[in-house]
Amino acid sequence: MKLKQLYIALFILSSAFGFSQLKTITNKTTYPFWINVPEKESTEKQPVLIFLHGKSLSGTDLNRVRRYGVLRAMDKGRKIPAIVVAPQLAKGSWNPDNVLEVLEYVKKNYNVDESRIYVCGMSLGGYGTLHFAGKYADKITAAVAICGGGNVKDGCKLATIPLWIQHGDIDYIVPMSESKKVVDAIKKCDEKADVTLTIIKGGNHGNVERLFHEDAMYDWLFKQKRE
Repeated sequence: MKLKQLYIALFILSSAFGFSQLKTITNKTTYPFWINVPEKESTEKQPVLIFLHGKSLSGTDLNRVRRYGVLRAMDKGRKIPAIVVAPQLAKGSWNPDNVLEVLEYVKKNYNVDESRIYVCGMSLGGYGTLHFAGKYADKITAAVAICGGGNVKDGCKLATIPLWIQHGDIDYIVPMSESKKVVDAIKKCDEKADVTLTIIKGGNHGNVERLFHEDAMYDWLFKQKRE
């Protein structure tokens, strides 16, 4: 009887935190991924938020992806009004083509609002975000890159979408200059580009993870819409 009560309690808890729709997709795309579809509005077209993790979460155990970032924020109770997609990289760096493959799978199999597709990432995932946006800016609406960097040669492509790039001022793992040089390249291509660089005072490579637990990033992303 106690075991049955435990299962009931876990079910109620998972529902309360919006995770009864959280599941993994494997063997369908190069990157396996977590996906969470909002329950109450699943019949309506939904925005998509893709989260790209950092190097420490790479591997073949998808549960690692829940250790920090968007899924961690959801585990702690944050409700996100979007289809949340969190792929896992086995090793190396994020491949924009493989990220696109995940996005195209989601678009084919779920009710997606293609005018509201967002990407965010931290550290290696910050690089992955800007590499993906730099190659496939026409596929997404806006992006947030935290404590990462990007390709200077992608400046003109990145200038075509809203970007919020954030970096701690005491990051000794990925220097702040990595974000600054990408912003400079974007501004050099188009001085009116919608790109914001936020330098986080006292931010190191780890404590900027708190941004995933605050409203600002999500509020900014979800107000962006592609015409």
